[in-house]
Amino acid sequence: MTVSRVLRNRGDVSQSTRERVLEAAKSLGYVPNKIAGALASQRVNLVAVIIPSLRNMVFPEVMSGISGVLEETVLQPVVGVTDYLPEKEERALYEMLSWRPSGVIIAGLEHTEASKAMLRASGIPVVEIMDTDGKPIDCAVGISHRRAGREMARAILKQGYERIGFMGTKMPLDHRARKRFEGFTQALAKEGVEVVDQEFYSGGSALAKGREMTKAMLAREPELDFLYYSNDMIAAGGLLHLLDEGIEIPGQIGLAGFNNVELLEGLPRRLATMDACRTEIGVKAAQIIAARVQDPDAEHEKMIELSPKVQPGDTLRRR
Repeated sequence: MTVSRVLRNRGDVSQSTRERVLEAAKSLGYVPNKIAGALASQRVNLVAVIIPSLRNMVFPEVMSGISGVLEETVLQPVVGVTDYLPEKEERALYEMLSWRPSGVIIAGLEHTEASKAMLRASGIPVVEIMDTDGKPIDCAVGISHRRAGREMARAILKQGYERIGFMGTKMPLDHRARKRFEGFTQALAKEGVEVVDQEFYSGGSALAKGREMTKAMLAREPELDFLYYSNDMIAAGGLLHLLDEGIEIPGQIGLAGFNNVELLEGLPRRLATMDACRTEIGVKAAQIIAARVQDPDAEHEKMIELSPKVQPGDTLRRR
C-alpha cells in the first residue's frame, strides 16, 4: 500500500520513504500502468495540445509556456499536429480524446462541427488558444487578430505611407492571418487608403518566398512605399531582397511583419513587427487547465485577451 501511494502520488508518506520507493522503482525500470489507473478515474494525467505546425516558429514558444506550467504538476502535454487541415484536426482530436485526457488545449476558434461536438461532449476543460475573435466552446486565451491588423495599419498610416502592398499565406485555412488582413484593410479603408497589390503563397521556404514575392511585387508596382507581410519569416526574406537591391529602408520603402520571432534578431535591420504574446498564451492556457483539474469548480475566466504592441524596429519610419 505504501508503494501504491507513492507511485500514485497519494496519501501521507514520509519524504525519506517516498525517495526509497522511487529509487527502487527506477532501478527496476518500473513504469506504472496509467491505463489501469484510468479505468478507475476515467482520466489520465495527459493534456492534449493540438497545434497547426511544429515548423512554424510561433508554436514552439507556445509549447514552452505550456510545458513550463505543467511540469510543476502531475500533468503532461501530448502534442497533435494538424497542418492547418480541419479534417486532420478532427482525427487528432478523436484519437487523443479516446485516451481520456484531463484537458485539451487547441489552436484557434474555427473547427469542424464534429470537432466542436467532441470538445463539448468531452466533459473536460477546453482552452482554445491564439485567437479571441469569436465565441469559445469553453475558454479562450489569445489576442484579437483583427485588432492587431488595425493597429498595424494605423501605425503605417501615421508615418505617412500610402502605397501599400501585402504578402501572406493563403488564408482560407489560416484563419488568424485572414482576420489580421481583414482588420488591416478595414483600418486603411477608413482613412481612404486601399492595398495596391497583394500576393499569397503556400508551402516552401518562407524566407525564399518572401524574397520571390517582394521582387515580383515591386516589378509590378515600383511605386509602393510600404510592404506588410503576414509573418516575420516572409518579411525577413523581403528585407534581404530590398537590402540586396540597395533600396533605402525605411525612407524609400518601409516594411513590417508579425510575431516578433526572436530567431530574426540577427538581421541587418530589426523588423517592424508585433509581438503576439505566444509564451504568455501558453502559460495562461496551462494555468487554466491545471487549476480546473485541481478543482473542477474553481472560478475561471472564459476569455483572456492579451494586448500585443507594434514594435517599429528599424523598418518603420518614426517622425
